[in-house]
Amino acid sequence: MTVLHTASRTLTLDCVFDTPAGEDRDVLAGRHVLARIVYGHHGGRPTLYRGSPRLDVHMMAAPAVPFTEAWVTDRPVRSGLQDNLVYAEDGEHFFCAVRVEESGVYRDAVHTAYGAAFRMAWQQGYTDLFRMWNLVGDITGDNAEGTEIYQDFCAGRALAFEEWSGRFEGVPAATGIGSLGTGIDLYFLACRPGRTTHLENPRQTPAHRYPDRYGALSPSFARGTHLASEGYGTGALYVSGTASILGDDTVHPGDIERQLDVTLANIEALVSGENLRQHAVDAGYGLTELDSVKVYVRDAEHLPAVRARCAEVFSGAADVVFLNVGICRPDLLVEMEGICR
Repeated sequence: MTVLHTASRTLTLDCVFDTPAGEDRDVLAGRHVLARIVYGHHGGRPTLYRGSPRLDVHMMAAPAVPFTEAWVTDRPVRSGLQDNLVYAEDGEHFFCAVRVEESGVYRDAVHTAYGAAFRMAWQQGYTDLFRMWNLVGDITGDNAEGTEIYQDFCAGRALAFEEWSGRFEGVPAATGIGSLGTGIDLYFLACRPGRTTHLENPRQTPAHRYPDRYGALSPSFARGTHLASEGYGTGALYVSGTASILGDDTVHPGDIERQLDVTLANIEALVSGENLRQHAVDAGYGLTELDSVKVYVRDAEHLPAVRARCAEVFSGAADVVFLNVGICRPDLLVEMEGICR
């Protein structure tokens, strides 16, 4: 459980290792739910469930046990549906989810979906984006034109950010990862202006500066986003999906242990006090302070080694889940994300 404290508000992320039916009966009973994302055996269009958004994403195969990522706030939630997107807000935080159905080419549909979501956030006054997830079916497969689907998706996303540049404060922490379903599910969190600092990693090239061999339009994300609190504590640091990349190159293809080493070292560098001071953030963290960790593993045969290594480096109190899905480059074997607080 990750709790973000502000002067009078709390935003909590619960990774609930239970079936969706059990989730409300136990962990979420009596609490204001900003959104639920059910990581399970099937997907579907986002909807409203018990007064807040719910998005089911196909990220697990049987017999893996589904879990629910629930964003919980201490303030009443107002929610709604508009066309293909669902949203909720509590006066300080905003959640939005939208699904892009399977398509031969995704660029225009992604551009439209992101644009609609950005418009909704802007209209409600939530202009600081701080965390995004993009779950992409057949992520390294080819679209109908022979372009890699992830690059196709990135082009649509980049067009939307370009269109809305100047109205949002930069691009936030994000994950772009494979799913077991079709189409693309995306969801994000935003807040009122003045609280976000987007972070780069000294070991990695900023994604927006990637050479064109990674796509005609570069990926649009920061390596992390720090969300300041309002009068209490140092806030929270949202770590983007991080992998075995130095500069802009994949390193140690085919070697899961060495890719794990580089991935963890990249996260350490990102969240360190030295790097945060370079971004004018007075904080610093280590791997033992990473919580709400999602670990994406391309090949099931590597799951035991990845689980063992994570048990060594993360706190025993941290919530850590493992997902056997595709990753945004064919030569990447593992990717990790989480929250430091």
